[in-house]
Amino acid sequence: MEELKQVQPDEETTRKMLDILKRFHSKEEMSSDDEEESMLSEEIIQKVLSGQEVKLEDLSPKELKQFRRVIASGELIKLIEPWTPWWRQPSAKSIILSPEGCQLVRPVELASGPEDNITEIPVGPESPLPPLRQLICGEPSPFLTVHVVDVLYSYCFTLRLYNGDWHSDPLGAATVALGMSKVMGDLGQPETVAEALAACLEETCSPVYRHIGGFSFGIGLVDDVVCLLSLGTNALVCLLCDLQRLIRAGARILKSEKIGKTERRDTIRKLKSADRKVYFLMCWVHEQPAEVWSTVANFVEMEKTSLAQLGHGSKNFKDERKGKQQSKVLIQEV
Repeated sequence: MEELKQVQPDEETTRKMLDILKRFHSKEEMSSDDEEESMLSEEIIQKVLSGQEVKLEDLSPKELKQFRRVIASGELIKLIEPWTPWWRQPSAKSIILSPEGCQLVRPVELASGPEDNITEIPVGPESPLPPLRQLICGEPSPFLTVHVVDVLYSYCFTLRLYNGDWHSDPLGAATVALGMSKVMGDLGQPETVAEALAACLEETCSPVYRHIGGFSFGIGLVDDVVCLLSLGTNALVCLLCDLQRLIRAGARILKSEKIGKTERRDTIRKLKSADRKVYFLMCWVHEQPAEVWSTVANFVEMEKTSLAQLGHGSKNFKDERKGKQQSKVLIQEV
């Protein structure tokens, strides 16, 4: 329904929509001669075609039933154009930022909605990134490269889940991102690439997200992570900047939500914590030499091969992973 809001009512879209409604109406008439004629009202059709928002409450019981049947038939999916991730576009290989890690030229804000920009490369930070020594006193964690892999997977998962348009539901997207990432969600601190990827794949194959594509979808996301790492520092900085914008947009939406004070306070605390972590990673990533990311990409590629063998033909990736871990423990003990 959120995707349909973004469909521009041009002549081709109008024709396709009317064809779908007419075709489905013909099926309704053939399936039951006794049933009264059931068609979406002219008012609802005009709202859809003109791009106005139509809520479920606007539909009559018969219209709601028919709408659900059309969704189940798969007809409406033809109106949604699959999203091509920005990191898969040729222009992603030539991202340029200033030596301080910020935009060279600040883009002019045009009067266009977020949906018009979901295929473009996300812009980098507006202000120069501070040196890491200004953020911490000691040495950074040696596991930060692993944490970057965890965050990249979470970002790719979230954007693919929302077909590239997290602006349609910033709070929901932020919740998904934090739930997928052990690092941002304060659910753990993975110390190896294998541990980070396995945890992400386990969550992807969980009952909550299994319907999206399960293990094969997760392996595709690992390919996305490899692709992003191969693009280098500037692409990663832009990604983390976009993730920070997503989290902050979710926090703004949360402040207007009608929920309990305790729940709101706890969620805002988690979002602010994730915001700080993403910004810290952004500053750390900016200072790393280019060869770091090609090395990490190779590690991820090798782990993908191992995980693909583990999960191939398995209905329960979590059980397979536990079995492999127990085998490793037994070998170490011996």
